[in-house]
Amino acid sequence: MRDARFRLLVAVLVAIAAASVSRVIADGTGLTVRITSPMGRTGVPGPVRIVAQIGNAADTPLQSVKFFVNRTLVGEAVKGPVYAVEWSDDNPFEATEITVEATDATGHTAHDAVRLEPFEFVETAQVLSVLLEASVQDAQGRFVPGIGADGFALEENGVRQPLDVVRPETLPATYTLLVDSSQSMARSVDFLREAAGRLALHLRPLDRVLVAPFSLTLGPITGPTTDRATIAEAIASIEPRGGTAILDALPAAARLVSATEGRHVIILVTDGYDEGSATTFEDAIKRVQASGSTVYVIGIAGTAGISIKGQRLLKAIAAATGGRALFPSRDEQLAEVHDRLVSDVSSQYLITYTPTNQQIDGTWRAISLVTGNPAYTVRTKPGYFAPRPPPVHPIVEFTITDAARQPVAISRDDLKVVEDGVEQRIETFNEATSPVSIILALDESGSMRKAAGAVKAAAASFVAALRPEDRLAVMRFSDRVLLEHDPSTARSESLETIEALTPHGGTALYDALHDALVRLKRVDGRRVAVVLTDGRDENNAGTGPGSVTTFDQLLTTLRETQTTVFTIALGSNVDRAHLERIATESGGDSYVPETVDALPAEYARIIEDLRRRYVVSYTSTNGARDGAWRDVDIRTSRAEMVVRSRGGYFAPDR
Repeated sequence: MRDARFRLLVAVLVAIAAASVSRVIADGTGLTVRITSPMGRTGVPGPVRIVAQIGNAADTPLQSVKFFVNRTLVGEAVKGPVYAVEWSDDNPFEATEITVEATDATGHTAHDAVRLEPFEFVETAQVLSVLLEASVQDAQGRFVPGIGADGFALEENGVRQPLDVVRPETLPATYTLLVDSSQSMARSVDFLREAAGRLALHLRPLDRVLVAPFSLTLGPITGPTTDRATIAEAIASIEPRGGTAILDALPAAARLVSATEGRHVIILVTDGYDEGSATTFEDAIKRVQASGSTVYVIGIAGTAGISIKGQRLLKAIAAATGGRALFPSRDEQLAEVHDRLVSDVSSQYLITYTPTNQQIDGTWRAISLVTGNPAYTVRTKPGYFAPRPPPVHPIVEFTITDAARQPVAISRDDLKVVEDGVEQRIETFNEATSPVSIILALDESGSMRKAAGAVKAAAASFVAALRPEDRLAVMRFSDRVLLEHDPSTARSESLETIEALTPHGGTALYDALHDALVRLKRVDGRRVAVVLTDGRDENNAGTGPGSVTTFDQLLTTLRETQTTVFTIALGSNVDRAHLERIATESGGDSYVPETVDALPAEYARIIEDLRRRYVVSYTSTNGARDGAWRDVDIRTSRAEMVVRSRGGYFAPDR
C-alpha cells in the first residue's frame, strides 16, 4: 500500500518472467531435466512438492530420478514423465539449493538445480497510498473499458477520497488453487480435477500457480510454477480423504501470499461442506482481507450436493473479498466459468488514492467504489486494514552475580522477564558479545594532584585490557569538560589524552557525565560510560555546584540514552550515594577502592563485568508506540542471584 508499490510490482513481474524461463539441462544424449516447482517461496514452513520433468530417448529407459536439498538426498521418484517428491521447507528464511538428477539405463546422467533465496519479510508501517484493482462489468457481464478518473467515485469510511491514478491494466496474477480434497468430494473427483485443471489452459505466460489441496489441514504445496504440466500433475495426484475445514484452510492459504507483492487470487474449489473448522467466518475473512487476496469460488456438488447453507457460505466468502462465486453443474459449463473468472481477474482498472486518514492504527477501512452508470457492476476489495505499528522489540542487557558479587553462569530457563507486571516470552537469550562504545571520564580537578601518576597508570591499564573491536574515547573534566576525540578503536589518542591529565580547578562531575551520555546516544549498539572521581560536584572553592546540569537532569538523560555507567569513587570526599544511584539505575556498578593502588583491580572488575553480561529480547505484549517508560524486571529462579539491569526502557514513539 505504499506509493512505491508500482516499482515493487514491476520488480515482481521481472522476477516472475525470469522464473518462467525454461532451464533444460542435458548431457548430449537426449536426457533432460527441468525443475518446474517450486519457483520461489511463500515464507510459510511446511510440506512442499518438488516437481521435475524428465525427457529421455524412447529406447533408453530411466534408471533413477533423485531429489536433493542442499546436497542431501530427500527422495526418489519412479513414475513420470512428471516426477515429484515431498519435502518439508522447515526454514524458508535460509537459502536452499534444490537439485534433481536423472540417470538412464546406459549410465548417462543429467541434472537441474534451482536456488531458493531466503524469504524476506518486510514490515510496512505507512499508509501513504492505497492500490485497488477494480473490475467493471455491464449487465451482460462484459468488461467495460474507457472509464477515467472522473467516472469513479470512491469513499473510505464514508469520506470521499480524491483519486491519484486510474488506468486499465491487464496484470499477471498469482493463483492459489485451494482444492478441497476431503472425502465428501470423492464422487466428484473427476469433475474437480477437470474444473481445476482447465484453469491452467487459461493462464497467461506470466501467471503463476500454487496448488494447495486441503481437507482438515493444507496438504503438500506445489509451486509457485508457470508450468502447465506440473499444475495438471499436482491436481491429478490429489486423492480425496478425511474431513473438510474450509474456514481453516482460507487463512492458511492467505499466509502463503501475505508478505509478497503483486496480485493474489485464491480460487477455492469445494462443495461448501465445512465440518471441521475451528476458525470463525469473521476471523477467516479478516485474515484473507489482511493478505490482500481476492477469493473466487468454484462450487462443485460433492457427495451430498451443495446445500443452501454451503452456497451461502461460499457466496459470502467471495463477496467479502471482492471476488465472485460460480456454481457449474456440468462439464460443458466449465469453459464458460473459467473464461469469466480469468477475464474478471485479468481485465482490471488500477486505481490508487492517498487516504485522508494516515493513522497507523491497524483498523479496518471500508471502501465504496461506484461509477456514474448505475447499470455497471463494480467489483473490488471492500476495504483494507491500515498497517499496524511495528511491534516493540526491547533488548535488555543485564548481569547476574552471587551474593559475593561474583559472576555466575545461567541459562534461559533460569530467567523470567516481567514488563510492567506482565510476564513476557523470551525470544532470544545470549551473552553480550557485541562491541562496546565506551567513554572513560577522568577527574582532573585540583584534588587529584597527589594521585595523578597512579590514576594515569591505572587508566592506561584499562585501555590495554579492552578488546580490539571496542571503541573508546577519553574525557577529562575539572571546571570544564573536554572530550579530545570520538570513540575509536585506535588507542593512541586515548593514551595521549590520559597522559595529558593536569589536575586543576573544581569538579563538573554532572556536566561530564551528561556530555558523555549525550555523545554516546549518537552511536549504535552497546554504550558504556566509566567515570573516575575523588570528589563531589562542586566548584573550585567548594562553595557551590561545579556543573550546570543538575542531578535530576542527569538521571533523566541517563534513562533516555540507555547507557550503562560504572563509577569509581576514590577517597573520602566523594558523594557515594549519588554515584551509586547513577550506576544502579543504569544497570552498571559502583566501586570504592580504599587506596589509589587498588584502581587497577577496580578497572579489571569493570572489564570482567563487561565480558560476563547477558542480553534478552522479546516482543512486548504492549505494542503501543507511545514513548512511555516501561519497567522491566528480570527475575531468576534462584534466590541467591543478584540481577543488575537498567530496569526498563522507553517505548518508541513512532
